[in-house]
Amino acid sequence: MPHPDKYVVNLSESERERLKDISRNGKAPAKKILHARILLLADQTHQEGGWTDQRIGEAMGLHPYSVARIRKRFVTQGEAPALNRKVRTTPPVAPKVDGEVEAQLVAICCSTPPEGRARWTLNLLVDALKARSIVTEISRETVRQTLKKNELRPWKKQRYCIPEKDTARFVAQMEVVLDLYTAEHSPEEPLICMDEAAIELHKDVYPSQPMQPGSDAKEDYHYEREGVRALFMFFDPIRGWRRVSSREHRTRIDWAEEVKQLLDEDYPHARKVKLLCDNLNTHHIASLYEALDADEAHRLARRLELFYTPRNGSWLNVTEIELSVLQQQCLDRRIGDPITLEQALAAWQQQRNSQQAGVVWRFTTQDARIKLRRLYPNPAN
Repeated sequence: MPHPDKYVVNLSESERERLKDISRNGKAPAKKILHARILLLADQTHQEGGWTDQRIGEAMGLHPYSVARIRKRFVTQGEAPALNRKVRTTPPVAPKVDGEVEAQLVAICCSTPPEGRARWTLNLLVDALKARSIVTEISRETVRQTLKKNELRPWKKQRYCIPEKDTARFVAQMEVVLDLYTAEHSPEEPLICMDEAAIELHKDVYPSQPMQPGSDAKEDYHYEREGVRALFMFFDPIRGWRRVSSREHRTRIDWAEEVKQLLDEDYPHARKVKLLCDNLNTHHIASLYEALDADEAHRLARRLELFYTPRNGSWLNVTEIELSVLQQQCLDRRIGDPITLEQALAAWQQQRNSQQAGVVWRFTTQDARIKLRRLYPNPAN
């Protein structure tokens, strides 16, 4: 490191004021602000200045040699060279990937990956460019930067649901559901939404370790699979009530028994229940006649009005929102047997019902005609 007295910084009052303005306004480049502060600390004419290169480097997080170079540049070349970046004197380096190579790289990345591989990786792309004699040498970093420039992410996949080809049928059923949400509902004719899900029961092979201060909870990755349970959820989004139960199967018989409980026990005084459900073959009045005698099935059917979400349109069922809450708050853990599952569901259900947690649905038919306009064969003006 140069001797501290070899290049002495002595700032005039005007130079100090300019450097203070640069270091305070926050509009200059970060490198320029840093150099201005270094020169202020190195100023020998000020009682708070005169710091050594070692001390300035420790304060600014720099190596003392870097501080010495800025000090030397100020003394030998002046204020502007000391504050600004060094002007490039050599010609810029030609880009490693020109337009033609970039276009071929993009085409390869968007093509089908090699057999036996799920997706393109940086190493695979490097090998492909070399194997096809597009380049003789290229680094993974260059390939990565090119992919980033073109917003290509072969490791990421977005999933979406494509509506059925008969879009007229889709939008017709969708508008029925949307109008149902905005219609008036009373205790005599409540709106109930229902949906089904499945959960695998997993039992720990080795006991898990609870969380402690400074240590996260731990569980062994080994587990025993204890079968699958079907979940039935009935949800009243206006009243903020839900009932969720688990069954061994999800057949017509199971659905009919759940509906019977809904009508006779959950809503015994309702004249008619408007039930919105998915388009499954079990969700039909015929299931009542298959599970119950004709008189009983007829009695229940007269109190039940079914509405269906369109195919590939289960997102229109608000029960999916509540099932997502159930998964996050209750089921996101290992549950090893049906009894424990039932107890957990009952506790979660009681807590949610006590809060009367409902859903406010804001997506209307008019919104659908704007945001989903492409699905309408003859959109409104």
